[in-house]
Amino acid sequence: MLNRLYLCSENHDQYMDFLAKARLPDLAITTQIEDANVVLADPPLFAPHIEHAQRLVWLQSTFAGCDALLANPKRDYQLTNVRGIFGPLMSEYVFGQLLSITRHLPEYQTQQAKRHWSPIPYSSLQGLHMVILGTGSIGSHVATTAKHFGMKVTGVSRRGALVAPFDDVVSNAQLHQALASADVIVSTLPSTPQTKHLLNAELLSHCHQALLFNVGRGPVLEEQGLLTAIEKQHIRHAFLDVFVTEPLGSEHAFWSHPAISVTPHISAISFPEQVVALFKENYLRWIEGTSLQHIVDFESGY
Repeated sequence: MLNRLYLCSENHDQYMDFLAKARLPDLAITTQIEDANVVLADPPLFAPHIEHAQRLVWLQSTFAGCDALLANPKRDYQLTNVRGIFGPLMSEYVFGQLLSITRHLPEYQTQQAKRHWSPIPYSSLQGLHMVILGTGSIGSHVATTAKHFGMKVTGVSRRGALVAPFDDVVSNAQLHQALASADVIVSTLPSTPQTKHLLNAELLSHCHQALLFNVGRGPVLEEQGLLTAIEKQHIRHAFLDVFVTEPLGSEHAFWSHPAISVTPHISAISFPEQVVALFKENYLRWIEGTSLQHIVDFESGY
């Protein structure tokens, strides 16, 4: 049986090159969405057109997050996402930012421009307490990196089941207790009805001058609640890579806030070569009739 693949991505040409090199059996590329039974796509780009995919059986997302697809009522297909490649990238982002602020690197850049020599006292990451919301592949990789720096790491999950490499894992119901001793908070959570505005003003009020990272999904953080938490000195600085509305509006208060660092959803991007490698492995499983990896549950949202 010849399978027809429809490709929908901002990196179309790169994907075409890597797919050609993959030489997948019984697979042809089609430019007609109606003819495709397999789709490889960026969710936000493909979601507006999914109703036209009448023969769709399996959709491989090029992203980890599939919010745009999950918002659509069409669910008569298998959806898989990309996992296992974002942990290292997220860790680079988190610790790049964390080391920059704890070692006062922006201040030293200012000093250099003024030819001014003035050492600034700093504290080591060793011994600091990091709380990571989400104990999946991304959260676990960030935790592993934190352990290399000698940090104590607490994970937060729905059930609170202990998994490596976390020192301990608490349930969502115990989150406020974990935040009370947190020096650094990292949210890697997906956007689901259960996680929406989980990080709100009330919850953040348990923090004591913590550094906050949101690298999961924007809706997890209540934006006004963050501003309140900063004003009341519960949060010392927030590093935000994801937002409720993207791109972030030019008039948004976050842009000019001295205690907020904004980046344009770049903490972990999907590299086409890595995505095609995952797609190839899944495609070979699919044509052999074995179960796909990284299936997204439409109900849970991940």
